[in-house]
Amino acid sequence: MTDSSRSQSALVVEDDDHIAHLLEFMLQRAGYRVHVARDGRAGKQFIESNPAPDFVLLDVMLPFHDGFQLVGMLRAQPGWQSVPVIMLTAKTQERDIVRALDAGANDYVVKPFQPNELLARLRRLAGAKP
Repeated sequence: MTDSSRSQSALVVEDDDHIAHLLEFMLQRAGYRVHVARDGRAGKQFIESNPAPDFVLLDVMLPFHDGFQLVGMLRAQPGWQSVPVIMLTAKTQERDIVRALDAGANDYVVKPFQPNELLARLRRLAGAKP
């Protein structure tokens, strides 16, 4: 755990309970403050009513609003334009990756993911020191 990660916050938008719990545990253990939204509607509400976190982990396939829509929403929200976003999804086709990156995502990680690799990508994007 580093001093820089202790002060950082994360928004996780994930509808799979097991993955959401794993991400929350993993990020909290690494020292991040974590808010979990369980579907696209909760993610949209968080984006519209909270200050931007240090980074967002975003599933693509979500009820109500998918990850592609949420990236567009958060990029249009004042204060959220430069928040690093990692799409975390089972969708592996090139067109989905290109669509996510074109929508404003900074990175794209395919499930199942490696926890240490994901943390390294977060540190790189969010500016925390390893």
